[in-house]
Amino acid sequence: MEQEFQGAEGALDEGGDDGAPAGTAVIDRGAQLLALVLEADAPRGLTDLAADAGLPKSTASRLLGALERHGLVEQQGQRGRFRAGPVMLRFAGRGVAGRNLAELAERPMAALAEATGETINLAVGGPAGVEHLAQVESRHYLGTTQWVGRRVPFHASANGKVLLAFGAAQLPEDHVLEPLTSRTVVDPAVLAAELESVRNDGFAAAADELELGLTAVAAPVHDESGRVAAALSVSGPTLRLTPRRVAELRPIVIKQARALSRELGHRPEGAHAA
Repeated sequence: MEQEFQGAEGALDEGGDDGAPAGTAVIDRGAQLLALVLEADAPRGLTDLAADAGLPKSTASRLLGALERHGLVEQQGQRGRFRAGPVMLRFAGRGVAGRNLAELAERPMAALAEATGETINLAVGGPAGVEHLAQVESRHYLGTTQWVGRRVPFHASANGKVLLAFGAAQLPEDHVLEPLTSRTVVDPAVLAAELESVRNDGFAAAADELELGLTAVAAPVHDESGRVAAALSVSGPTLRLTPRRVAELRPIVIKQARALSRELGHRPEGAHAA
């Protein structure tokens, strides 16, 4: 990651406060900014972060940009506040000390696999696409591939559409929607309309868009603050996941996504503890 910080070195002293080389000082400043973001109870703005770190805004901006490119932090919009990024979600659900997101998802994912018999995935948004954190295999011989560790485009996957729709991921302004199949949505206006439907329905589907013969459905997972932290999906061959079957899966997927949200401390507005 040190290479990413080279552009900020000129704005720092030749060495750190303790005489450390400039490169080490840059890493220290970047780590300090990351800690400030992670320790905050709410997303923080650039001005406040720079002041707390004792850095010029321009230097803090470059360092935060490097952290964002690596998925360690993410910004809400072009000039928005900074919060923990998707990579951090691999290791911890916000507000749930010592337990990571994949561990918390084990029970809801197992329940979803039992109810559907299909492949189940938990995913978050990464710097370059959807990142799959955990998977439960289909019980059918004809299933889907192993997705953990693989990245796929946001616009061509059900998980990606959920993450885009709820602001847990963003397409770069100059991003071209690549046609992976003849069914892939490549018109930005069409994609925007579909994402609006996903927000309204709390559910996304992608049939033959990532790969011909593959269909997936997904629902959002909310964290304690109410923001969408991940997506939970069911995927399988299109010949099994027909439109009728997709309609049947919708309430099942949403139910388990909500169960995982509760594990992360999310309480919908109007809900009260027993």
